[in-house]
Amino acid sequence: MTPSSTPAPDAPRSPAHRSPLRRLTARDRSEVHRSATHLELFFDLCFVVAIAQAGIELVHAVAEGHAGEGILYYALVFFAIWWAWMNFTWFASAYDNDDVLYRVVTLIQIAGVLVLAASVSRAFEDHEYQAGVVGYVIMRLASVSQWLRVARSSQGKERRVALRYAGGVVLCQIGWLSLVFLPQDTLVAVFVVMAVLEMCVPAYAEKVQPTSWHPRHIAERYGLFTIIVLGETIAAATVAVKTGIDEQDALGELLPIAAGGLLIIFAAWWIYFVVPIHGHLRSNRQAFLWGYGHYIVFASAAAIGAGLEVAVEQAVGKAHISTLSASAAVTLPTALYLLTVWALHSRHFKVGIAQQLVLPTAALLVICCMFLGEWAVLSAGLVCALTVATGETLTARTTARERETALGAPVA
Repeated sequence: MTPSSTPAPDAPRSPAHRSPLRRLTARDRSEVHRSATHLELFFDLCFVVAIAQAGIELVHAVAEGHAGEGILYYALVFFAIWWAWMNFTWFASAYDNDDVLYRVVTLIQIAGVLVLAASVSRAFEDHEYQAGVVGYVIMRLASVSQWLRVARSSQGKERRVALRYAGGVVLCQIGWLSLVFLPQDTLVAVFVVMAVLEMCVPAYAEKVQPTSWHPRHIAERYGLFTIIVLGETIAAATVAVKTGIDEQDALGELLPIAAGGLLIIFAAWWIYFVVPIHGHLRSNRQAFLWGYGHYIVFASAAAIGAGLEVAVEQAVGKAHISTLSASAAVTLPTALYLLTVWALHSRHFKVGIAQQLVLPTAALLVICCMFLGEWAVLSAGLVCALTVATGETLTARTTARERETALGAPVA
């Protein structure tokens, strides 16, 4: 895929040599040493506040025996959070000029996600979405203003792309506002329709010409957000274990859950970052499929933390659900994470059937661990650890064979 247009002459420079307001034009896709900015990291941390709130409500729903309803509303809320994050990330990769107006608009988007975060509990418990819709609209209209800046600063195909983005997002916001007025029993159906329409906007806009997103920068941004989500998962699980020990003096019951949970999260990090995915992001088709699929990666990673909290509450008698249900709250999102990372991420770098089968087999074994009672989480953690060890061993053997072949030595 070719870059969008001529590299922006107003790309970020040192503070001493830049003006407060600059044209918002495409950055150079071949730019070297491109990395995440401090503003992007701040943006991610604020979004994790909303993810944490969604996780807390998922814990309450599952612990009270309303797993189906809890998972449904968790998926809906998480989509709104993830979609706003993803649109900012791809826009910033192509157009971040770091001027004053760009920073202010980004801070407005952060304010919107904080409004959304504050509304999560009401959405789960009372099915009221007014505040959530307001927060989402704030984020998305701020995004529209950025695309209109691009349209003003560009011409030709690039301008058409920017106007398509702006128009598509505005039309979608009209649909989202309808959620406030529609009957409750139509909510899920309308939400799904609106989610599909939102995901069609980038494909529609970039049909004219691809934007100049930076593959290495995009891979880094997704990786950093994965780290932050896994960090939130560890924090939530740690607080749950500490509370259980302080209130119930249940170290013996909680130690297997804590150990298994750490192994799962450590393995989740290892498996995600073992491959250099930026080399795979060569076209919009590949990148969009990979980027959209991360909805499941992020949602399942955050759900692992919620599941560990549920397992802790069940172990100390605070959750009135079966051990099987509590175990499923951990093992099912873990298996989903493993399968999704394999499908989107890892399989492109696996050599041979043995390497390709490692993660799908691990996902199946993790699901089987669900039936091991109080040892389910620890067993799942051990499976994840063995998965990492197996993957590393197979990779090392493949590398050794390739080296021996290159040197002309006999291959064992």
